[in-house]
Amino acid sequence: MQLREPEFTLGVEEEYLLVDRATRDLVSDPPAELMRECARLCGEQVSPELMRSQIEIGTTICRDVAQAEAEIKRLRGIVAEVSNRYNLAPIAVSTHPFARWMTQKQTAKARYVDLTQEMQATARRLLICGMHVHVGIADPELRIDLMSQLSYFLPHLLALSTSSPFWEGENTGLKSYRLTVFGSLPRTGLPEQFVSYAEYERHVDILKHAGLIEDASRIWWDLRPSARFPTLETRIMDVCTNIHHAMSMVALTVCLMRMLYRLRRSNQRWRRYASMLINENRWRAMRYSYDAGMIDLAKGEVIPFRELLDELLGFVAEDAEALGCVDALGHVNDILVSGTSAHQQINVYDAAIAAGKSSSVALQDVVDWLIAETVRDI
Repeated sequence: MQLREPEFTLGVEEEYLLVDRATRDLVSDPPAELMRECARLCGEQVSPELMRSQIEIGTTICRDVAQAEAEIKRLRGIVAEVSNRYNLAPIAVSTHPFARWMTQKQTAKARYVDLTQEMQATARRLLICGMHVHVGIADPELRIDLMSQLSYFLPHLLALSTSSPFWEGENTGLKSYRLTVFGSLPRTGLPEQFVSYAEYERHVDILKHAGLIEDASRIWWDLRPSARFPTLETRIMDVCTNIHHAMSMVALTVCLMRMLYRLRRSNQRWRRYASMLINENRWRAMRYSYDAGMIDLAKGEVIPFRELLDELLGFVAEDAEALGCVDALGHVNDILVSGTSAHQQINVYDAAIAAGKSSSVALQDVVDWLIAETVRDI
């Protein structure tokens, strides 16, 4: 039976941190009027997050990458404009360069209160942000099949999006420290592999029946079938500070899914690899971003990331044409030229230190760069 091609609609969620423009530190208790004004202008597309110093935006269901980009630009712009009225600013980044998690206040929302009660310190230290990309795939069986195949490419997506090199004033040596924090929660990391949607549901039902989770939204894998929408949700990526980088990652995500769908339509599929092998690349992405290459699992060799990316872009060129996102996808190459947000943050810090500034002032310079870069070109 000929498969009906999915619509490959898009929904993008970004989480930002709110900083005080004077101190560059997080504002642990932003004025309630700020969120009310954002809600008045954006409706349910802007919402609070676990920490009061966080704010989340989400697009509507978008027909293509261009529409998603227009919405992200609009929402970033509104949050920045409203925040500026209170001498605050949003930064699109996955960790703050020097803020302390212990000084943060949590949002008084039942879901977050329950989470913290259950997870204790592992939840209280979740001072991290991510970007989630939903791709509309109505057939649940196809969602499960593509989930198992797309897992191979999750480290590549992380490597291109890293933005969390600093944690509580320290250069961690990792380009994505965020995942070390998030990984302390249960039901995180690479997704399990299932042969059918029914098998996936049976496993979820065991956890629900045992009273461990209310629903599948408490499964926080790097990639999962959404519990709320008929989508496959990619969650591994850090928040991209630069808007063009962010949208190139959206384009790459949806193009990869369409490429894998094409293979299935031709009775082919991407080879499945053991999680232990994919996790090696996942760690390399966390540690180095793209700097030290990745394992080509078919060859069993570490290959320069540039070679892997060129091959990958060749795989999805047809899909970028079909989805109308050739230009957006092209900005992936810009990331390797200018560096991810993590690379650029470290460069700003190192330049400040070389200029004779103290570590604390250098970290403030990083925040200033993040404030400017978040709204550049929107």
